[in-house]
This record gives sequence, C-alpha cells and structure tokens, in this order.
Amino acid sequence: MDASTPEIDPLVAVTAEVFAVNGRLLREGDRLSAHVGLTSARWQVAGLLLDGPRTVADLARDRGLRRQAVQQTVDRLRDQGLVTTNPNPRDQRSPLVELTLRGRKALDDLGPHEDRWLAELAEGIAPEELRTTVSVLRRLRRKLDAQLADTALGQRNTTPPQRR
Repeated sequence: MDASTPEIDPLVAVTAEVFAVNGRLLREGDRLSAHVGLTSARWQVAGLLLDGPRTVADLARDRGLRRQAVQQTVDRLRDQGLVTTNPNPRDQRSPLVELTLRGRKALDDLGPHEDRWLAELAEGIAPEELRTTVSVLRRLRRKLDAQLADTALGQRNTTPPQRR
C-alpha cells in the first residue's frame, strides 16, 4: 500500500503536528513546573495520582509509556518526597504509588499557573474545535491501542508502509 494518498496525507499532517506539539508541551511544561521541583514527565505521573494510588503499570498504560520509564519517574518523585509506594493487597510485586502531602501541595501550587497557561493557549480557539480535536485523537489512540495489542499477540504485519 502506498502511504501517500489523499486519504492518508491528512493523517500524516496530524501525526507530524502531534509530535511537534508534544515537544513544545513538554518544554513549556518543564518551564512551568520547575518552580515546584517537577519536570513535565514528573508532572504527568504525579497528576495521575490525584485520584488515588495506582501501580506503575497502570500509570504507564494510561499515558501510553513504557513501564520502565514510568518506574524511573516514580523513583525520582519518591526521592523528592513527592510520592510514596505502599504494598498492593492485590499484587505484592506491583506496589501502589501515592502522592504525599508534599506532592499534593506541589500540584496545588502549580494549579493556578497551569490554569493561566491553558487559558492563554485556548485563546482564539473555539471550544467546539478543541472537543473535535479530542474526539479524533481518542479515536486514533483506540486504534493504536488495538494495533499494539494485535502486534503483541503476533497477529499483525509489523512492516510499515513505504512512503515516497
């Protein structure tokens, strides 16, 4: 299959923009969160813990990251005193990661800065456009998750289509 077609070209542009936006979000997130001792990676993981304790595997699955990378981030957050790990009654090999009071305070302190930043980013973009963007990105994520699951089961041809 030729990957350069009128049907595929918009997706090529979307993926290129997602990669470009992701890099900028990470850089800006690093800048924004530095005053509370976080990086974008640490902020992402800590933020997922606001709803309660989770395992490293759960955190990795939620963000589509490798478990090892999330474990390294959790280790750094624990070294900073922002998270703690506790035994998991369901699986002793997979402890539960939980925000400490210090970690919750760091995220609370970051909140107003995040709110201002997001308001600036949203300026001039209609809420409906943002909702459509989220909807499309979620559909793409579900498709990618299905492809990754198929690949893990050995059911897909893993050779990518050639681009011209």
